[in-house]
Amino acid sequence: MHLRNKIAILLSLAIGTATAQTTVYPAHWWTGMRHHSLKLLVRSHDSALYAKAPRVSSSTPGIVVRKVETLRNHRYLQVHVDIAPSARPGRHQLRIGSRTIPFELKPKDPTDGKSRIRGVDSRDLTYLLMPDRFANGDPANDAFPDLRDNQADRNNKFARHGGDLKGVEDRLDYFTDLGVTTLWFTPVTENDMPRMHEGQWDMAGYHGYWFTEHYAVDRRLGGNNAYRSLVEKAHAKGLKIIQDAIYNHIGIHHWIQTDPPDNAWVNQWPSFTGPNHREETLMDPYASRNDRENMVKGWFTPHLPDLNLSNPDLADYLIQHAIWSVEEFGFDGFRIDTYKYCDEPFLNRMNAELLREFPTLTTFVEAWANTTVANAYYVRNNFDIPFKHNAQGAIDFSLCFACHAGMTQSPGWTDGVNRIYMTLAQDFIYKDPLKNCIFLDNHDMDRIFSTIGEDWNKMTWGLNWLMTLRGIPQLYYGTEILMKNFKNPTDAEVRLDFPGGWPGDPVDKFKASGRNTLEEKSFQYTRALARFRRSSSALTTGRTMQYVVRDGAYVYFRYDDRQTVMVVTNTGRNAFKLDGKTYAERTSGFTRARNVVTGDVYDLATLTVPPGAGWVMELK
Repeated sequence: MHLRNKIAILLSLAIGTATAQTTVYPAHWWTGMRHHSLKLLVRSHDSALYAKAPRVSSSTPGIVVRKVETLRNHRYLQVHVDIAPSARPGRHQLRIGSRTIPFELKPKDPTDGKSRIRGVDSRDLTYLLMPDRFANGDPANDAFPDLRDNQADRNNKFARHGGDLKGVEDRLDYFTDLGVTTLWFTPVTENDMPRMHEGQWDMAGYHGYWFTEHYAVDRRLGGNNAYRSLVEKAHAKGLKIIQDAIYNHIGIHHWIQTDPPDNAWVNQWPSFTGPNHREETLMDPYASRNDRENMVKGWFTPHLPDLNLSNPDLADYLIQHAIWSVEEFGFDGFRIDTYKYCDEPFLNRMNAELLREFPTLTTFVEAWANTTVANAYYVRNNFDIPFKHNAQGAIDFSLCFACHAGMTQSPGWTDGVNRIYMTLAQDFIYKDPLKNCIFLDNHDMDRIFSTIGEDWNKMTWGLNWLMTLRGIPQLYYGTEILMKNFKNPTDAEVRLDFPGGWPGDPVDKFKASGRNTLEEKSFQYTRALARFRRSSSALTTGRTMQYVVRDGAYVYFRYDDRQTVMVVTNTGRNAFKLDGKTYAERTSGFTRARNVVTGDVYDLATLTVPPGAGWVMELK
């Protein structure tokens, strides 16, 4: 337990000199919040302390105790509290029986929605990184003897390596120089888990997806203070922050599993039962109840208990924590992991409560779906169906895999770049496809440079699409310097350390001097596209017009009243000559085209793109 993360007080018990530790979730709140009715969870180490509901009262007129509830586990007490508009910030107290516990009220930050919690949209370029694998800014926090996994070992790809939030903070200028506007980390929440056996290997929770304490940032990443510092310094440089969140599951050593307030907080099975992973079961009009329940109640792995999100007490706990996190740290958006495995009414309630409190907050969700229809099902869509999701945007797997097809398949009726054309043609099913997050790879996938056979020409196609198609682009760390590998035999192969992020690294690829010729070419290519995109109204907020693929050439335009950008990818075997008549709807009135990466200017009437080339051109 850490004082900076939550309040932990030693209370004298009535029985002699014994003491019991009591923790309150949340330990503090704010005045001026729309969410002013709280359900405080009080946890004691004395198993009999709350067998009967004690009298609970407040010493502060603005803090009103409405109701007190005992839970099945008598270590816990639920105290319903209203924070009145008249309540003043300060250190207050709640009296529970004969004891008192502190409860602090802080003033709500007046800059919410202005300099913090600004939201993320299609004007941004997001950079996804894994803190443990990116850079080590403070070697003193690499390991702690009191944690279940108490070692860091860079020679073991399955162990923790010591990267932290200070390492990210030290490289903020690298991101701004690259043209990135937003940083997205895998979860920073405490993962006090031992190494778990997966397949043939013992793996650490370095990735952050095994929560064991919601209100604490992992000490090995620097703790709450380091996270707060990083968010503040990133905002000062104009960078935004996305926090990775998980509602579906926890680590098996979380107190919700080891000492649950009620057994109904976790979905129970006679023996380990995994989900069927078929998102279709939730939208299929012919699906069985058994398949639907298995999808949302099955445990992801034996060491990741599945939370029962239909339980109202647990739902309130998670919603309060999410609101607390946003106000406490001031980040700009959420990415929600394993979204399709969650109870659907809970998800809609969570999204609505967050937006009610923070109208500028952005949420996009991971529902690794098999079809474009399934991808759209989990966000605001145009379907007439019984259940309507309200998430703002999705991680766009459909478009990702279409881009892969465009880079790895020969052009065919439904293959190659036609997959991109066909996928975008279905955008009418989304309320706002610009809110989708688009990407080429991530921490759960083969790295894109390996996927395309380390073909530099095809890499330029992918980077062009990433930076110019509709939506919020996400770049996976190291893609700009062509980091590569397949998930063989495990995910660890695509989560290698960023070279130069640790003191004493033999090469430093954060600097041009540490990159080889092709890596530097890739960095500069990515940088040129990102910087152009950052100032381009057509690419960030403009409309899209695409044309049927002709002889392997895929042409689309991003445009508004101020600017027109033409993207041509010639995946065919012959040179592609722009036909002024075919594309006149978008090219009329223009005479020249400037390659935004090289600066070369072409006569539009004679523009010819060689086979294998992909160009992004601003029309003049």
